[in-house]
Amino acid sequence: MKDAYWPLILVLLLAVGFGVVAVLMSTLLGPKKPDPIKLSPYECGVDPVGDARMPFFVHYYVVALLFLIFDIEVVFTYPWAVYFKKLGLFGLLEMVVFIAVFLAIFIYVWGRGALEWE
Repeated sequence: MKDAYWPLILVLLLAVGFGVVAVLMSTLLGPKKPDPIKLSPYECGVDPVGDARMPFFVHYYVVALLFLIFDIEVVFTYPWAVYFKKLGLFGLLEMVVFIAVFLAIFIYVWGRGALEWE
């Protein structure tokens, strides 16, 4: 059983080693000629205005999370559609429960006003 973990440990060590070596090499071999233009913050060629720590509108994050949730639902329906005939009535009932949970979430989110853009 322990022999089965060696390939995983080897890949993990190689990944961490590659990351460490890449950071060290760029630190040692990279150019070290700082000037004010290179050290200035960059925002699409426009000088930054205001504080960088200003609060963001939370609605963007809510919409992004809702997109991920419902996108995952669609991803999980594809395998079900492929094996629909093999799963039979049990598979149909399982998918009805699965979609009903997401429908309940959608109705709750809609009722709370998370989908309204102001």
